[in-house]
Amino acid sequence: MSFVEYGDTIKDGDTAIVFLGHESMFPVKVQHGTVTQTKYGVIRHSTDLIGKKYGSKVTCSKGGWVFILHPTPELWTMNLPHRTQILYSTDISIITMMLELKPGSIVCESGTGSGSLSHALIRTVAPTGHLYTVEFHQQRAEKAREEFREHGVEHLVTVTNQDVCKNGFGVSNIADAVFLDIPSPWEAIGHAKSALKAEGGRICSFSPCIEQVQRTCLAMEEYGFTEINTLEILLRVYNVRTISLQIPDLGKAAEDNSSTGFDSSSPSNQGSPCANLQQGTVQFKSGVPLREMVGHTGYLTFATKSLF
Repeated sequence: MSFVEYGDTIKDGDTAIVFLGHESMFPVKVQHGTVTQTKYGVIRHSTDLIGKKYGSKVTCSKGGWVFILHPTPELWTMNLPHRTQILYSTDISIITMMLELKPGSIVCESGTGSGSLSHALIRTVAPTGHLYTVEFHQQRAEKAREEFREHGVEHLVTVTNQDVCKNGFGVSNIADAVFLDIPSPWEAIGHAKSALKAEGGRICSFSPCIEQVQRTCLAMEEYGFTEINTLEILLRVYNVRTISLQIPDLGKAAEDNSSTGFDSSSPSNQGSPCANLQQGTVQFKSGVPLREMVGHTGYLTFATKSLF
């Protein structure tokens, strides 16, 4: 199993996603002789998982069922163990695009955190690219190395435990792009410039506060970066549903009745179909925004290393 290469069959040692519903799923490490408890009952790894195909519908001990999915960076983002605040797919997608990443790209990242963005970057630059990720906290760095090894991507990533603001990324003039998600990104702009290729490259800084953005932009200008711009991505989800509305009565029926001399109050016309005419309805699809939405996550500041 690898996060960058799809596998058909569930094997011992794989990380799989147990899917109970769109709002309920969790990761599990497949191990021979192990069981996993769900609200639908027990899943026995030896008989229910190992050897089955990813995407299989597995019946639990209480009669309920779940799907077993192959892990992807998107599913991992939704289910990973949180060691820090993480980036979600909305921000990750724009970061990948604006940094102009592709297979073969070399990327420097700090900090690693819970590895949400790291997994997406690794899949984007695979199979010939590489990610150099720096984490200040020793235990988080060790846990990230362990996860990358379990997920079959350790050959595509180098994890370093150091302070990027003081010691940099440990590489020079090789990166196509640099990403910063640290409390004081302005202190690492010089090291980011040194890590980028001499012929240029892109940089992105993620900061939750506008004061951080201001200081980072000033530092980027000081080090000669160009095309500096800041974005905020807000995802607005719409609920598509079928609604019914009454057809408006524009008075045509009343005009028809008067022209034919129809009198609904007359005893002789009380049983007429026109007297009990019901207004019709029409159905159509409508998109309505949800009452609640995810608001501000952070500001994304992008810039380009100048060639001059």
